[in-house]
Amino acid sequence: MSATLLPAKQPVDASALTDPGRGQGLVDVFRRRYLLRLLVRKELRVRYRGSVVGLGWTLLKPLVQFCVYYFVIGLVLNGREAIPDFPTYLFCGIMFVHFFNEGFGASTRSIVTNSALVRKILLPREMFPVASVIVAGVHLIPQTLILLVGAVLLGWSPDPLGLLAGLLGLLIVGTLVTGAGLLASTANVYFRDTRNLVDLMSLIVFWSSPTIYSWTQVRDSAALQDYPWLVNIYLANPVTIAISLLRRAFWYEGTDGSLPLPPDLWLRGGIALLVALVVLAIGQLVFRRFEGRFAQEL
Repeated sequence: MSATLLPAKQPVDASALTDPGRGQGLVDVFRRRYLLRLLVRKELRVRYRGSVVGLGWTLLKPLVQFCVYYFVIGLVLNGREAIPDFPTYLFCGIMFVHFFNEGFGASTRSIVTNSALVRKILLPREMFPVASVIVAGVHLIPQTLILLVGAVLLGWSPDPLGLLAGLLGLLIVGTLVTGAGLLASTANVYFRDTRNLVDLMSLIVFWSSPTIYSWTQVRDSAALQDYPWLVNIYLANPVTIAISLLRRAFWYEGTDGSLPLPPDLWLRGGIALLVALVVLAIGQLVFRRFEGRFAQEL
């Protein structure tokens, strides 16, 4: 009886092997868009489970903020006299700062919150902070509709260049918050105090951006007349430029131009987008460097 001939074993190419759980980062996230959609739906369901108002909170919170700041800044401190079309101006600032702070806070907590999935399921872990940012973006949709209606009622008409500016501002904030979320979610796995630090940073972002005041008040401040470089640092804030771009889209064309936008806005917008991309690249590198120990730390 002849012996059965078995095929010779082929040598394994070690370069073709990858560590378990390692992939191509954000590229894998968008390759698996179906999983990303499931995570977004799951986060929305969990967030509003048992809630009577549900998604209505996405409108209620910024509207309450708007009413409080309009009363205090617009009426009590007479901001509506200094800033033309003050309601649109104010709502533009609140929208983008709320988007950044919500996405930043939720993405920071995303890995720890989904620790059971991180430990048991093999999938790109960047998917969790990215899903949190997308949920914040979903919340931005009804706010944008309110802004559109309000701006039209106050005399705004669509401007193609202005709408492009608004899209650039959205891209800046979305890219920046994703990169910052990757960094903070990594740190939060190892140091749970990160959440408190992010809360402080969110407060700084609110007040260091022209959310409820004009950037010209910073420029014309007597305390900064001897330190013009501080004004340049202030205008280097990507969130400041993103808010100004949104106001270029929905506010500036409906005014008499008495309150200017920051100079060289398009150039500053390009630089802000570059800074946001650098933050995203650093966030991705740091996340991939430490994600191999996430399951162990959790």
